Amino acid sequence: MEIFLQSETYISLLTLTFLEIVLGIDNIIFISIVSDRLPQESQKKARSIGLVLAIIMRVLLLLGISWIVHLTEPILTIMDFDLSWRDLILIAGGLFLLAKSTSEIHEKIGGEDEEKLMDSKTKLTVKKAIFQIVLLDIVFSFDSILTAVGLSDQIIIMILAVIIALVVMLIFAEKVSGFVNRNPTVKMLALAFLIMIGTLLLLDGCHVHVPKGYIYFSLAFSLFVEFLNQRLRRKNRQSASSKAASESE
Repeated sequence: MEIFLQSETYISLLTLTFLEIVLGIDNIIFISIVSDRLPQESQKKARSIGLVLAIIMRVLLLLGISWIVHLTEPILTIMDFDLSWRDLILIAGGLFLLAKSTSEIHEKIGGEDEEKLMDSKTKLTVKKAIFQIVLLDIVFSFDSILTAVGLSDQIIIMILAVIIALVVMLIFAEKVSGFVNRNPTVKMLALAFLIMIGTLLLLDGCHVHVPKGYIYFSLAFSLFVEFLNQRLRRKNRQSASSKAASESE
């Protein structure tokens, strides 16, 4: 275990872990959206099992890293345009995210009544929710695994970084999900972000590379604006209640 006696090992581990957490933000948002469709008592179970299975899935994919690398080789050519298994997986994942997010936005804007909302929650079982979480995590895993390969050549470091990042996600998933689902405007913002991620996956599968930094910056800026809006609404409510109290006196 001489590798753990080198300072470069810990620098690589910290860098990889940080990047894995950043790349996992979209995963947490998707999990919060899906788990909200479940009854309250089943939401935590779906999030926990989904993330644990995600850890197992990513470790298995890392152990089969040589197979992952070969997935980037062209298997189909359409008019001089090469497509690999990785491209097809990213395109399918992007289309799924676009369809899922658009459907959720349509339901929110359409104004589902309480009866329909409860009916939709009974239709989505824990198994179906976990299946959706794991399925999309496989798509997201390709980005994180290829990033890991580019930053380290030690499989043990890659596995440790993935496990640490997903444990952090597991710890904060409930808080993030609660915050997103308690605030309708934040949830709509999260759905819009998932549409951006879906478009990004689709473009990536079509060999059009868009730096993810732009996407995460736009999300951070939008969240900052939403934070200001929430503070303004809270201030207006306090002013209105103070004014009502003084008038009643």
